[in-house]
Amino acid sequence: MNKISILIPVYNEAATLKEILKKVEEADFCGLEKEIILIDDCSTDGTKELYSELPYKVLYHDVNQGKGAALRDGFKEATGDIIIIQDADLEYDPKDYHDLIQLIIENKADVCYGSRLNGGKPSRSFMFLHLMGNKFLSLLTNILYGSTLTDMETCYKAFKAEFIKGIEIKSNRFDFEPEITAKVLKRGARLYEVPISYYGREFAEGKKITWVDGIHAVKALIKFRFMD
Repeated sequence: MNKISILIPVYNEAATLKEILKKVEEADFCGLEKEIILIDDCSTDGTKELYSELPYKVLYHDVNQGKGAALRDGFKEATGDIIIIQDADLEYDPKDYHDLIQLIIENKADVCYGSRLNGGKPSRSFMFLHLMGNKFLSLLTNILYGSTLTDMETCYKAFKAEFIKGIEIKSNRFDFEPEITAKVLKRGARLYEVPISYYGREFAEGKKITWVDGIHAVKALIKFRFMD
């Protein structure tokens, strides 16, 4: 393996975009060449004005479609042997990349998730309802798919490109997470979890996911258990 693609969906992250990109640049990619792809999901807060200062490929949505739609476009453009997802806020630390991708480089994993609930790394306290919702969705995933995941909803998901590019993503919004999890599990992926750090935001700090997204996640888990 020679190259890794980092997909960063962006929606109204003018306050954090440059800082997270600096952290990505400083990350340990285990000697792999890196490719950073930004997917702007119709930002309206001045984020778009920053792109002219950045040396990265940027894909644009003319209307806001959601994280799933952004990543669907990103997967099509990625040319790396490994693909990893990075949110544009500062909740996740790219210092954790090494452990995520090392298992794929060593051909032990097809997919690797970074778990915020696996212990061993710094983690800001979750909002209570988010924590309960996350635990419930992970439990439902394990019941439906016979897995033992602790953090299905994590942003940090790394994929062997040849594995993930054979999967069609249909979800446009945050239900991307249960859909992709359902499909990699149904296809028998060697899926590992490693502990990661987490610096969660509250709604006043720009957090976007709500209880409504949790309902959509439940529906997606059930739907994709029996459909593709």
